[in-house]
Amino acid sequence: MNDKRLEKDSEAWSLVRRLVQSGESSASQYRGIHLSSGAENRVVKAYTTDMYEGMLSETIMIDGHKGLRINAYFARPLGPGPFPGVVLIHHRPGWDEWYKETTRKFAYHGYLAICPNLYFSFGHGAPEAVTEKMRAAGGVHDDDVVADMSSAASYLRSLPISSGKVAGFGTCSGGRHVFLVATRTKSFDAAIDCWGGSVVMKKEDLTPNAPVSPLDYAEGLSCPLLGLFGQEDRNPDQQMVAQMEAELKRLGKNYEFHSYPNAGHGFFYYHTPGYRQEQAVDGWNRIWSFLDRNLSTPPA
Repeated sequence: MNDKRLEKDSEAWSLVRRLVQSGESSASQYRGIHLSSGAENRVVKAYTTDMYEGMLSETIMIDGHKGLRINAYFARPLGPGPFPGVVLIHHRPGWDEWYKETTRKFAYHGYLAICPNLYFSFGHGAPEAVTEKMRAAGGVHDDDVVADMSSAASYLRSLPISSGKVAGFGTCSGGRHVFLVATRTKSFDAAIDCWGGSVVMKKEDLTPNAPVSPLDYAEGLSCPLLGLFGQEDRNPDQQMVAQMEAELKRLGKNYEFHSYPNAGHGFFYYHTPGYRQEQAVDGWNRIWSFLDRNLSTPPA
């Protein structure tokens, strides 16, 4: 990390320390800051208007598949941490504005958040144009996605402000990819699949870039899994969700699924006709609760 940026971060935290020591505030008022002793060693999320808040977000370069260096959008809270992390796996439409906003959303809630550009090898341009290049090439290879996301998780854990715990989050094809990474590696301590399509694939649906149905890897699931789905979705439809659940139950895996009525594909996307406010708010609340349960660190 950049030394000057670390100096600025240290200065910000020093200000917090001075306020606490002067009696003007208590350290527990600051969002996303872990205190150093006893039962207070936790992320405090209750918000008050005198709270110190700070965030850094930027594009960085990380190691990717087959020796590539790929770009990624990274956001983090200011403060010394330690902070848990989230790897965001973007959806098929691309590395777009909604995913950058959502990366910052996780940072606002106290997580180190990174969203790698899965389509880096297809060149640069408007997200829509790059996505068209990806589609023309038959998509990204599952192995490349797994490598890129595992590298992103390792990057987060390598940071001195990391708690060492990392979750995966993805919507649409990103949900499918979260399932793949969580079943083929031990990169995640928790996984969130939001309406991931094609986790269940028939033999005739397999392609050179997606040669195995992700559900076939279910036995390897190495962390708790949260699944959020819309009952009106067609991929995955409710039969596919039931098939996923039956297999995870058979294998004794730690999972929880929620399917929402009157919701289809992409019901978190506020900028689309598919947005469903009530279901989206409930879904986000379930995500925060799930992450609190699975990424929290015990008091020192």
